[in-house]
Amino acid sequence: MKILITGASGFIGSFIVEEALKQGFETWAAIRKSSSKEYLQDERIHFIELNLSSKAQLIEQLQPHQFDYVVHAAGVTKCLNKADFRRINTEGTKNLVDALLDLQMPLKRFVFLSSLSVFGAIKEQLPYDEIREDDTPKPNTEYGRSKLEAERYINSIGSRLPYIILRPTGVYGPREKDYFMMAKSIKQHIDFAVGYQRQDITFVYVTDVVQAVFLALEKGETGRKYFLSDGQVYQSTTFSDLIHEELGRPWWLRITAPVWVLRVVTFFGEYIGHMTGKVTALNNDKYNILRQRNWRCDIEPARRELGFEPKVQLKEGVKTTIQWYKDHKWL
Repeated sequence: MKILITGASGFIGSFIVEEALKQGFETWAAIRKSSSKEYLQDERIHFIELNLSSKAQLIEQLQPHQFDYVVHAAGVTKCLNKADFRRINTEGTKNLVDALLDLQMPLKRFVFLSSLSVFGAIKEQLPYDEIREDDTPKPNTEYGRSKLEAERYINSIGSRLPYIILRPTGVYGPREKDYFMMAKSIKQHIDFAVGYQRQDITFVYVTDVVQAVFLALEKGETGRKYFLSDGQVYQSTTFSDLIHEELGRPWWLRITAPVWVLRVVTFFGEYIGHMTGKVTALNNDKYNILRQRNWRCDIEPARRELGFEPKVQLKEGVKTTIQWYKDHKWL
């Protein structure tokens, strides 16, 4: 069986490639000329350059191939310009889907990696309730909006594309760079939190996302959408407490700031990013993500229909992740 994985050089994509090889797929990693192959060293990997910004070029690039499965993991989580979220996450998805349809690719499954962020800040009144698939999405970030638009376009295709959509919550693990910034800050003796209202947070370890991808390829029913988490709910300090423990409990200053302070910080972060031309983690989207209080989500449909069962809980996952950061000299 022949599988195409977009975003193959990225955090989640590189783990999907590894699992595809383990399962015996003829594995094709879609990359750009500028993509790093740091985590794509296995000699069994086939590489294909895809330009997701051009449907015509995609048709040309894909035409020599017949794929059985496509996992679309390519996308961006932060950008300098708002328009880039839609150009890459929405239009890139649309171009890929249209190219596959025009080529009449005989796909068995198309799995799209979306995000819990398509729902935004809903059900924020205590006691918090789980976000469920029949809730109305109200994305509060450019990232979430771009993913939701991509989902809606795929929905509009209907049965012509055998698609399944996965909506993971916060994904962490080795190679991940955003949560790494928290570990780096704690090692430098600062833990920073935002807002005084209770915050319920959910996480999912990267290999559990990969597990769900391959279950969806095997069992997914066209048109279904699934939330992914490790099945637990945590408070805002839990993650940093575990990082602190794995770092040997260095002395630290734990700062909890009001939301308006974060608004000021991210405003200037966005401004500096535009001035320097470098994407910063402290941007307007990050403001909306950090102030969101409810990240609970219902994973029972994934358990029931796919057989998804999270294998890595947060304590174990943080331990493995921090050790990887240490081994690879990130920390």
